[in-house]
Amino acid sequence: MFILSSSFCYTPLSLSCSLMDSNNNNNNKFMEFPFVSSPHKSLMVDLVSTLENRFHSHLLPSTLPNDVRHYQSQTGSAQASLHIRAAHPHSPIDFVLGSWVHSELPTGGSFDITSLSAYLNTSTDAPNFVFEIIRSSPTNLILILDLPPRKDPVLWPNYLQTFYDDTHLDAHRQALHTLPEVQPYFSSSLFIRAVSSPTGILVRIQTENGGQERMEEILAKHLDPVSKQVLEIWLDKCASANREVGDEEREYLKKRDGVIRNKTIEVDLGSSFPRLFGPEVANRVLDVIKDYFTVS
Repeated sequence: MFILSSSFCYTPLSLSCSLMDSNNNNNNKFMEFPFVSSPHKSLMVDLVSTLENRFHSHLLPSTLPNDVRHYQSQTGSAQASLHIRAAHPHSPIDFVLGSWVHSELPTGGSFDITSLSAYLNTSTDAPNFVFEIIRSSPTNLILILDLPPRKDPVLWPNYLQTFYDDTHLDAHRQALHTLPEVQPYFSSSLFIRAVSSPTGILVRIQTENGGQERMEEILAKHLDPVSKQVLEIWLDKCASANREVGDEEREYLKKRDGVIRNKTIEVDLGSSFPRLFGPEVANRVLDVIKDYFTVS
């Protein structure tokens, strides 16, 4: 998910090797994270690598067109890289999506967004994974780290107990809030607030007094371990959970997932991408993302 938060085939060996080579080259471009600091890049590379290595046998090579893997505005003031890998039909994973966006500001300076999301399919009701860092200056950062529920935790109290209480997720949010530079972040989108979990980490970090050095210290010593621990919880307790989902529940999940994914594009990407990249580039990228966001 961007906060500005699927393709299946079997191929002959020769073609598969060609796809893998292409995938590795383009994945390297995505994994460069060229505009962020060393601790920020290190965190992103570790998160993506951990997730994809854990589910290596589940994930197919990326088949994104080159002009969607990496794209920019007409003036070059904004550029981005997109990485999407769908999973085999037997996997509980629907697809994994990563991205980075860099934009130069007219007033000077720039902002950077790096994100990683993993969406599960309707064979399981376990939560998805969402991670995003929005950095508007060297001393200002927003972190969104959450396992958004796919069921109403009020109507399904066992769901709340299993995925949020028993996993002690809230301890990680509480740990970050002990830092004086950390304050709650309230998205201007009521939709984003509504789909977040009760243990979601949505914080703003400001280090004007300590400067950029203090921000990099917080990234390396606090955001890095907390983010990796939350990802490990998702990998062990959500993505790998053996959940029995009946036909009625599958229909519920299909409807709910579809609404949330469509709303994510409408509220978030649909408004921010044309502004950053222009309508032609935005439409090209969004059309591809919509294909993956379709719930089957």
